[in-house]
Amino acid sequence: MSPKQASSGKCLGAPAASRAEFSRRQFLETTGQGFGALALGQLLSREKAQASSVSPGAPLGPHFAPKAKRCIFLFMVGGPSHVDMFDPKPALDRLDGQRLPPSFGSINSQFLESDPLCLKSTRQWGRYGQSGMDMSDLVPHMHQHADSIGLVRSCAVDSVIHAPAHYQMNSGRVFMGYPSLGSWVTYGLGNESDNLPSFVVMAQPQGTPEGGAPCWSSGFLSTTHQGTLFRPGSNPIVNLASEDPSLDRSRQRRILDYMQRLNRRHLNAGDTELEARIASYELAFRMQAEAPEAIDVSRESAETRALYGLDQAATTDFGTRCLIARRLAERGVRFIQLYSGGGPVAWQWDAHDDVNANHDRMCQATDQPVSALLTDLKRRGLLGETLVIWGGEFGRTPVSQKGSRGRDHNATGFSMWFAGGGIQPGTVYGGTDEIGLHAIEDRAHVNDIHATILHLMGLDHLRLTHRHSGRDERLTDVGGSVMQGLLA
Repeated sequence: MSPKQASSGKCLGAPAASRAEFSRRQFLETTGQGFGALALGQLLSREKAQASSVSPGAPLGPHFAPKAKRCIFLFMVGGPSHVDMFDPKPALDRLDGQRLPPSFGSINSQFLESDPLCLKSTRQWGRYGQSGMDMSDLVPHMHQHADSIGLVRSCAVDSVIHAPAHYQMNSGRVFMGYPSLGSWVTYGLGNESDNLPSFVVMAQPQGTPEGGAPCWSSGFLSTTHQGTLFRPGSNPIVNLASEDPSLDRSRQRRILDYMQRLNRRHLNAGDTELEARIASYELAFRMQAEAPEAIDVSRESAETRALYGLDQAATTDFGTRCLIARRLAERGVRFIQLYSGGGPVAWQWDAHDDVNANHDRMCQATDQPVSALLTDLKRRGLLGETLVIWGGEFGRTPVSQKGSRGRDHNATGFSMWFAGGGIQPGTVYGGTDEIGLHAIEDRAHVNDIHATILHLMGLDHLRLTHRHSGRDERLTDVGGSVMQGLLA
């Protein structure tokens, strides 16, 4: 029926001689029962959907009492060598320069030749703390924290290529497009702060990790849960304050209120993108009052600044970010991620040519700040309720890459450590084989790592789900078990 025919009020389809003239009201009265039922069904289904939906900024709430209120993830981009830092292997001393014995199985790596030679570590090792935890001379400042951390030596991921491994360590999948760990945490728990982002990411000046922004993406969750990237340097948050002196707070508030009213006119049920935009504008306005103070490390004492290494060229950058992380944590930011490594290979933990030269440089930049963060959180009474994680996307091989002093990527066995809320301090969980190639004891796949992190924050990884494309998606996909031996 054309618009013209519909507006004429004539009933079409009947013989011409018997066609009756109907007014619009008579037409609706005659057919209203059928259309009314359709309309009622639509309204009821929409009402039900609205009642069962959760607004983008509303947390689901913890499933049980959390051990940690917040998380700081120190991500070492490129793959730090566990066999040179936290997992000594005397067998490599005996096998140095020899072909890899077949008994250790095959190596799934990226650049190795078919018959590689074993490569021993030349680092100096010691046992530290009452726990007697093994650490090398690459991390001398961490020696004092041997009884504060839980070391996992049996980590494993599914890819030996940087970007897919970045995605998996962050989102549980080797493909981009899935929500990151920080996004799942804020989706489940929300934020403790009204005036700061719930999920903050800090990269180094040389560039972001190879995986890029998908590493802190919210994927199919609301964009309110994606990470907020702070820029390196003295101005981490751009456009925080207006350059127009006439645009004071009251005028900004009036402009924002008007813009928000216009946005809400177009806000339909289920439009999470627009709802997230409305929420982000409100947060940006509130951040103007609190964020400048939160990221201003000049407010810290000279002793604290020296503790983090802000008075030394090598540690200033990462030390500043660690100090900002502590300041954000005590102000209620739920998930904070710091990246060490990014941009050119020389500024990553990607030791293909010379593991000693590479790790000397990277550890010099990070060891003191990381140690300072643990010390500072502990003395402020924050460590017990803050989960601190250190690790990369994979480890490095126990064999030489093409006869050099470098090591290739190793995804089947590497180390990470955890400290703070809910972690059994001074414990070593899992283990690798004699040369550090494969995890053979209490293997901790990335799904298990994520399940444990969520558990410590009061979230059951099996119940933290989001309906997407007809499937209840979760961070750990169809795997994952909590590493009970790591827990206090």
